[in-house]
Amino acid sequence: MNLKFQKTCHLFHWLSYLSFSRIVNFVRFLFAYSFTFLGLNRTVKLSPFFISVEPADFCNLQCPECPVGLKNSISTERKGNFFDLELYRNLIEELKETLLHVQFYFQGEPFLNNQLTEMIHFAHERKLFTSVSTNGQFLTEKTARNVVQSGLDKLIVSVDGTTQEVYEMYRKGGNLQKVFDGINKVSVWKKQLKSFTPMIEIQFLVLKSNEHQMGEMKQIAKMMKVDKLSFKSAQFCDFENGNSQIPENSRYARYRLTECGKFELKFSQPNRCSRLLGGAVINTRGEVLPCCYDKKSEYSFGNIRMATFHACWHSDKANSFRKQLLLNRSQFDICRNCTGK
Repeated sequence: MNLKFQKTCHLFHWLSYLSFSRIVNFVRFLFAYSFTFLGLNRTVKLSPFFISVEPADFCNLQCPECPVGLKNSISTERKGNFFDLELYRNLIEELKETLLHVQFYFQGEPFLNNQLTEMIHFAHERKLFTSVSTNGQFLTEKTARNVVQSGLDKLIVSVDGTTQEVYEMYRKGGNLQKVFDGINKVSVWKKQLKSFTPMIEIQFLVLKSNEHQMGEMKQIAKMMKVDKLSFKSAQFCDFENGNSQIPENSRYARYRLTECGKFELKFSQPNRCSRLLGGAVINTRGEVLPCCYDKKSEYSFGNIRMATFHACWHSDKANSFRKQLLLNRSQFDICRNCTGK
């Protein structure tokens, strides 16, 4: 399929999810965000147009810059939680009129939850755009078919290297060939079931250990005929003192070295944030979080096990957080490593 035509098809597919109430809510978001340039919080009638739901809060890999991965490397006993299916259904029913996009990822590996494709299908039936980000280790024949049949719109697969040796420098415990096989299985089932979706995106986290393989990754993505290849800059927890994995290619490095010998974000951080107004994260415990950078769930706005989503999202905690951010964003540690505006 011609790439330009393919992109046009994906655009029209995404536009098919729009409705009057969703457009009105998004316009409200634009107005609310414009007020933040004046230091004003106007979120009273606002609903998020996207949410991230955490299907599972644990993972099978031990990626060194991931809080979940670090926990796995310390303990061999990995106990975790799954998002309750009934709680999830209630959440979607509450938000479906104004919601546009449901992302199924946060901290853990989504496919560890055996009910993931059922969750996707539930959102799909309510005409919501859905996406999943995965390490690709669980895309078996059965799972690949279920993914296509669920109506998933976008499948993001992390492939951080073109050889096993380089790949496992970051994706510790992962098998690269298993990832490639899984992507191919999804592609095959798309053809067999004559499905336009999911759009398959390979995501390559650019590190010093793998940046020399970016060209080869482009060739592999082209050969596999995936819909998109994206190169993503890496976030490091303690970046101030540097990290051996910060790439030499400045285009894909989030940080720059200052004259005092410390690293800092090379992007400006104004006292506003579109993510805080347009979306939210709900972890497996039901806590409503401001964004995906709240990895330790320190700034919970409330819990949907005890109140409605909107009651949490418009709680005193939520409104206070938004107002404080407009005054001084750097006071929040979760914002100091964020590139959002």
